[in-house]
Amino acid sequence: MSLKVRYFAWVRERVGKPEEDVEVPASVTTVAELVTWLSSRGEEYAHAFANPKVIRAAIDRIHVKPQAPIDKATEIAFFPPMTGG
Repeated sequence: MSLKVRYFAWVRERVGKPEEDVEVPASVTTVAELVTWLSSRGEEYAHAFANPKVIRAAIDRIHVKPQAPIDKATEIAFFPPMTGG
């Protein structure tokens, strides 16, 4: 499956790029599995996703939980928790 993955705030800084197109293995079916797979792609990804509980995700601009399926996604964004101010 081909996906556009976007990174925001410190996730982007740690990964070292704002976005990329990735070919996700068929065995990766949820946001949580995608985070695990991305973490295995290199030191910068492992650092960005070191604490997956604080990472937030959106599929096609809709906030989702880690167990959300990614099978119909065209874009997935990752970002840290947002605060008001």
